[in-house]
Amino acid sequence: MTEPVDWMIRANARAKGKRPDFLGDPDKERMLSMLMAVIGEVSVLRERLDTVERLLDAKGTISRADIESYRPDREAGYERGAMIREYIVRVMRGPQQMMEAMKADDKPVEELSRELKDL
Repeated sequence: MTEPVDWMIRANARAKGKRPDFLGDPDKERMLSMLMAVIGEVSVLRERLDTVERLLDAKGTISRADIESYRPDREAGYERGAMIREYIVRVMRGPQQMMEAMKADDKPVEELSRELKDL
């Protein structure tokens, strides 16, 4: 039997090497890290809720053991995969739009406004 994971120790583990710096500001990096952790936790909760709903539909009543031992079939796995992909797309919509805007050749609205005033 495997040893149980001590999540308090794992939570304090440090990665080897330099931390990635996407935003150029340590405070923003920490906030992003916390946000991504919360997003992951919500995803896990959504899967667990899906398990509870499926078991209740199938059996009418469930136990904690039923939840822990549940293994989704192929169709349920596909539906969960789609649910997670949709969730991630919704959550990452803002950052994705920012990245697209950075790649676009369009001028910022403020700059266009100044140019129009100068006409």
